[in-house]
Amino acid sequence: MTTPSQAETVISSQHVPLQKRSNYRWTLAIFVLLITFMSFMDRVNLAIAAPEIMKEFHFTKIQIGMMQTAFFLSYAFFQIPSGLATEYLGHRRMVALAMAWWSLFTSLTAFCGRFSVWIIVRVLFGVGEAPVYPGLNSALAGWFPRKERGKAMGFLVTGSCLGQIVGLPLAGLIMVTWGWRAVFVSFGMLGLVLAVCYYALMRTDPQESKFVNAAELEYIADGRPISKSTKRAMAPWKDFLRSGQFWAIACQFSMADYINYVFISWLPVYLLEAHQFSLKQMGFVAAVPFMGPAIGGMSCGFIADYVVKKGWATSKCRSWFGGIGLLFCCCALYMTATTGDRWLTVMWLTIALGGLGFTFNSSWASCADIGGRFSGTVAGWINFWGNLCGAAGPTITALVVTRYSWRAAILVTAVAGIIGAVSWLFVKPDIALKNTA
Repeated sequence: MTTPSQAETVISSQHVPLQKRSNYRWTLAIFVLLITFMSFMDRVNLAIAAPEIMKEFHFTKIQIGMMQTAFFLSYAFFQIPSGLATEYLGHRRMVALAMAWWSLFTSLTAFCGRFSVWIIVRVLFGVGEAPVYPGLNSALAGWFPRKERGKAMGFLVTGSCLGQIVGLPLAGLIMVTWGWRAVFVSFGMLGLVLAVCYYALMRTDPQESKFVNAAELEYIADGRPISKSTKRAMAPWKDFLRSGQFWAIACQFSMADYINYVFISWLPVYLLEAHQFSLKQMGFVAAVPFMGPAIGGMSCGFIADYVVKKGWATSKCRSWFGGIGLLFCCCALYMTATTGDRWLTVMWLTIALGGLGFTFNSSWASCADIGGRFSGTVAGWINFWGNLCGAAGPTITALVVTRYSWRAAILVTAVAGIIGAVSWLFVKPDIALKNTA
């Protein structure tokens, strides 16, 4: 029996007057797209500015790789604390604070000089970006019913891809016009504005928003109770760590992130050195492959929601799409490494990263499916392992290229896709982790 002390509101159609449903949850989806867009805009700016930075400061490829790795390591190690903090403070506070923090250190990058200062600023930049995906995953899990989660997660994946699609040519244009320092300052200012807007217009729980009416709350609840309790609970880590799929979903994501971060870090330089694109061409050409995951991520969301509505098991849908996406990526990377024509290389890279779009959508949706009210913790868990492996990508790639070739580096990257695809066999998103209700 529900008691007042439980502070729960069970919304049913018997208590809700007939009214047109508001759709304010899609405002959150737009914010998710913009925030992930900004997040990846700020990540790729070092990649696009790397040739000019190397020239000015006489840094080597390995030093640039170490800068990228410094970001990925700090970003990785703050994932789990960020997930826990999100569940304690709520995504509204955590995401807004995170954006303000990382935007500040994005701007400060323009004033770096010594190599040690670059490392410190990149570490602090990573700390700021860490809460973004745990926070936004928690937000989407609370604001969207299960039947719309695929489409909602599509906004998250598409935003990150658009950040690379737009960020690379925009950063290149700004750099050519005003110099590489202007890239970091302008991107940082945009992030601060977006942080203020998110805090002003969003709320942690949909029932706290004046823009969400009772009909939309009923729709979001989808037959489940919506809790108004402010009591915070710690995730049941003992149960989580005993779960095979808790480890499997982390393994597949770590392989996907490894592949993704190799290209976030090195794609512009790869196109310049291995395929002789000019600096002016490179900014635009480097953006093309990142159209792949944008299209793949959003397409996966719509297809997944459709087939689930038609009766497919959630585990079948998420696991198949996630695994097949990584296999496609692996095959396309092999073709990238063995193709001599530079435009065919761009095409195969686009297909490879398109496969990652399917995997990322399935991954984030699975966090909400298996994590329940602790979806932020599960998102932090997979992002921790993803970025821990991803952190190794820039430096490993630099070492392989320096000792062997770009072709060898691409083939090494392709192997990660096979490992990730096998891991999806052990993920069952229709079976929630223990004690997550």
